[in-house]
Amino acid sequence: MLGNEAVARGAYEGGVRVVSSYPGTPSTEITEEIAKYDEVYSEWAPNEKVAAEVAIGAATMGARSLTCMKHVGFNVAADPIFTVSYIGVNAGMVIAVADDPGMHSSQNEQDSRHYAKASKIPMLEPADSRECKEYTKKAFELSERFDTPFIIRLSTRISHSQSLVSLEERNDLGVREYVKNPGKNVMMPAMAKKRHIDVEKRTLALQEFAEECEFNTVEDNHSKIGVITDGIAYQYAKEALGNQVNYLKLGMVYPMPKKLIQDFAANLETVYVIEELDPVIEEHCRVIGIPVVGKEKFSLIGEYTAAQIKEVVLGIPAPFKYQVEENVPIRPPVMCPGCPHRATYYVLKKLGLTVSGDIGCYTLGALAPLNSVDTCVCMGASVSAALGMEKARGKEFSKKLVSVIGDSTFIHSGITGLIDIVYNKGNNTVIILDNSITGMTGHQDNPTTGKTIKGEPTKAVDLEKLAHAVGIDRVRICDPFDLEAFEKVVREETEADEPSVIIAQRPCALLKSVNYGAPVIINQDKCKKCKMCMKIGCPAIFINEEGNITIDHSLCNGCGLCMRMCKFDAIEKVGK
Repeated sequence: MLGNEAVARGAYEGGVRVVSSYPGTPSTEITEEIAKYDEVYSEWAPNEKVAAEVAIGAATMGARSLTCMKHVGFNVAADPIFTVSYIGVNAGMVIAVADDPGMHSSQNEQDSRHYAKASKIPMLEPADSRECKEYTKKAFELSERFDTPFIIRLSTRISHSQSLVSLEERNDLGVREYVKNPGKNVMMPAMAKKRHIDVEKRTLALQEFAEECEFNTVEDNHSKIGVITDGIAYQYAKEALGNQVNYLKLGMVYPMPKKLIQDFAANLETVYVIEELDPVIEEHCRVIGIPVVGKEKFSLIGEYTAAQIKEVVLGIPAPFKYQVEENVPIRPPVMCPGCPHRATYYVLKKLGLTVSGDIGCYTLGALAPLNSVDTCVCMGASVSAALGMEKARGKEFSKKLVSVIGDSTFIHSGITGLIDIVYNKGNNTVIILDNSITGMTGHQDNPTTGKTIKGEPTKAVDLEKLAHAVGIDRVRICDPFDLEAFEKVVREETEADEPSVIIAQRPCALLKSVNYGAPVIINQDKCKKCKMCMKIGCPAIFINEEGNITIDHSLCNGCGLCMRMCKFDAIEKVGK
């Protein structure tokens, strides 16, 4: 199983009844796998905060619950999660968070172990798929034993790697009795002060548990060198060092044991701490008096490799990386052929607009040749930040400024920003890129699609009515592939002396329902080599060795955007 699939299986076997999440790579597949189990209620929530609150509500009422997110999603969910640490649980609650060392699909490298310490919620960190299943399953039991949620910390390599998993039957414990208890469940200051005392007592109990926790394991290879490690770093260390060192693998990374680490290090000459991202284990070791070799030798940045670890610990140089003497062009990620966002950015660049960007496939509009997006901070920031831009530079600047945000991202955290624009008399134009799906994380449904996670029909949020409801009078719907009409709409709305919303509506080209028919070709007899078609940055269009502009039929899906660009009718459909 994939690590994510194994987490889902562990939750299923552990009797989870309610799962609420927001998709975010590398965590998405956990909830997608859970949705395959009919015994479990699962949902895509509008954002991670809502998802965490749904899980908290279910646990309060006696149902084991799970909420899943990526590391930056934890930021969104932090508010309720920090408080449920004080409240505790009735039934077991597990929070699965997947970090992304190396930033394969994220805007930062964030170490979620800090959240465990800050919120005083215990955290387990599996090192393979078998442990993903076992730790998740056990976490529900421990959650009820210690009256606290438990966090399962994953990373991209654990989430998306496979290893063997043994399957067991589901342990369905039903729904536990709920007893009204405002002193425990209502976090007003008077109650919270008392609950904080309980949290500190619980932390002491968890620290004692960490000393004997079955997930903290020692491997004695009769060496004078020791390695303390966790998660995927353990796998890298084992590959690099084999049986040449002793290992203390921490499966429980908060709270960490004290005596176990001291005993492990007692007779060793050198102890290395090998952990990706921040020196969390290293700092704990130093606090308890263990001199270790850590970040002075290992990087704070990115993923580790076995070769790097071997070089630091054993002094064996990493193999020489072959250097290509020729200049090889870089291959950055690009929007797919037929992507509706390509036409939007072509128009925005043509008009010379400042673009306040957001998180999604459309962030790629920052790259050449579109070079359109000016900023990208976090989900929803395109709308809120644009108001700040206008207030900083004056109302006239808003006529050269737009926000771009996807439909799912707008639901996630763009609505409140739009309300802020209306309430505080902004003059911003917000373009909602409505591609009928949550695209970047792999085509998940969202509240605008009219389908649940299980594909069941439900009510869809009407973006036009929603914009009107919060006070936007000017709402336009336009197909971005109709370049002339879309350009006209953008010009009119940015020139208006009031806020407006443009819904750029065209489905993702990768949806099964989208079929543009035959690919297109370039008629070389008509082509003037003006290169207008190249300006949209479609990966299917290139210049061949003869200097002719041509189209790769293995990539072209026949969307026809380039046909609209060509003034000489040189681009033609091959068939129907």
